[in-house]
Amino acid sequence: MSEPGALPNMSLEVIVERIFSGRQISRIHQKLLMSVKLSNNLISDAEKQLLDRVFDGLQRGFLKVVD
Repeated sequence: MSEPGALPNMSLEVIVERIFSGRQISRIHQKLLMSVKLSNNLISDAEKQLLDRVFDGLQRGFLKVVD
C-alpha cells in the first residue's frame, strides 16, 4: 500500500495529463512535483518539460490547487 499523497506508480506523463484534464492539482502533489524538480536526481529533458508545463499552468492560473 502506498503512503497517502504519494504519486501513483505511473509515468510522469500520465500524471501531468491527469492534472491538466481536471485542471487541478492537490497541494500534496504540487509539493511532490516541486521536490522532484528541485532534487539532485537526474531527470530527463522530457520530464523537465512536463514539470515546467505544470508550474507554468499554475502561474498562469490555468490550474487550481486544491487540498
